[in-house]
Amino acid sequence: MPAKPAPIKKSAKKAAAKEEKPAEPVPETVPAEVPPVPETVPTEAAAVEAPAEEAAAEPALAAEAPAPEAAAPAEAAPVEEPPKPPTPPPPAVPASAPQNLSLDDINDTSVTLKWRSPENIGSGLDGYIVEYCKEGSAEWVAANTELTTSNRFVISGLTTGDLLNIRVVAMNAGGRSEPVALPQPVPVREIMDRPKIRMPRALRSRHVKHVGEQINLVIPFCGKPKPVISWTKDGQPLDTKKINIRNSDKDSILFIRKAERDDSGSYEMTVKIDSFEDKATLIIQIVALPGPPASVKLVDSWGFNAALEWTSPKDNGNTEITGYTIQKADKKTGDWFTVFEHFHRLNATVTDLVMGNVYTFRVFAENKVGKSETAAVTKAAAHIQKTGIVYKPPEYKEHDFSEAPKFTALLNDRAATVGYNTKLLCAVRGSPKPKIEWLKNQMLIGDDPKYRQINNQGVCSLEIRKPSSFDGGVYTCRAKNSLGEATVACRLEVKQVTIQEEKVK
Repeated sequence: MPAKPAPIKKSAKKAAAKEEKPAEPVPETVPAEVPPVPETVPTEAAAVEAPAEEAAAEPALAAEAPAPEAAAPAEAAPVEEPPKPPTPPPPAVPASAPQNLSLDDINDTSVTLKWRSPENIGSGLDGYIVEYCKEGSAEWVAANTELTTSNRFVISGLTTGDLLNIRVVAMNAGGRSEPVALPQPVPVREIMDRPKIRMPRALRSRHVKHVGEQINLVIPFCGKPKPVISWTKDGQPLDTKKINIRNSDKDSILFIRKAERDDSGSYEMTVKIDSFEDKATLIIQIVALPGPPASVKLVDSWGFNAALEWTSPKDNGNTEITGYTIQKADKKTGDWFTVFEHFHRLNATVTDLVMGNVYTFRVFAENKVGKSETAAVTKAAAHIQKTGIVYKPPEYKEHDFSEAPKFTALLNDRAATVGYNTKLLCAVRGSPKPKIEWLKNQMLIGDDPKYRQINNQGVCSLEIRKPSSFDGGVYTCRAKNSLGEATVACRLEVKQVTIQEEKVK
């Protein structure tokens, strides 16, 4: 009976290739297993051709297979030190009271609050408790069952019409802080529109008016129900005798019929609905002309120059001084001439003075309204001394320019058209100035409105307005003075416009 074939083992090369694969590591704790017999049975020839080294490789594979991990020797346990006693915790300190509690919103069933964190949180800050009680009651009710960490809280589920006192307490390990409460009880009701002042852009900066001008400022606002409106000036109530306030549902009017310097100041308007309010500040400045400089003096004069100094005016007109005007006058004529205008310094040197003259100076103050009505005048005068040879002007005999009237340009005959203005011109001379008269057909015209008589520097004209055929005739211009008289005449013909001429026109 033939013997069973021995199991065929893999070659040493295949076994080595299997060991080199890194993707399939063999766990150390798992003992080596004999590789399974492949499904394809090799032929006897392949078994015969296997070299004798395979038999020798078998014990080598068995040797390379990992053996079960031996138990590690037990290590010596470290000696533990005894625990130190724990440091006792510091005593818990409560926080300070929350800050700046205020109303953020309100309606018929809820109240919204906001506040700032405490200045000192003590042993930490766990949260806040919001409490309220009805007016007249001493029982405080917590609005939140759990601590809230937010600085804003809504108390809901309230009854319309209740009047509530509200406070907020900060909590930590040290317990409750001092409470912060609203200064006034809060009525639970619907507010349709919070009060708001809508200050016009032109009034957001300083409002400047001159003394005597009228002030009529309209400042709109909104809010429902109608807000309560109040005005103050520099923190004090208004003087209703001088300042009128007219309020409506939508705006407030500040009216001053005639502004005075005392009306300058800071005006504050307040609109208030219950505990909600809005404020706006309006600065009004009433300005006037400044007073003159306090004093002006002549410091020195040399050559053709004079040095002046002055001090600022005591009254600046309730606005800043923008400059000064310096004028001079010589003693001979007494006429004032401007030397400097819009001058900013408090001293000046006047130059180009005329030799031999005596000058007086004055200074005006200026602001945005204008120049002061009066000026400060120097008490001393500046004497500009003559130098060198004294000039003696020659004496001339005064010429007598007296002359009887004489026409230098005569009247010319003219032809005019009915309905079109015409003018007669001539020129005359004489000293003293002659009196001019116009005549028509030897009849004095006088102040007839149909005629316009003009005498300008000896040129005489007579304008006839819309002449008719009856205005034709001889016109005479007569000039006379104390030395005599002269006449000149011309003929005026007034023509009727024909139908052909009208068509041409």
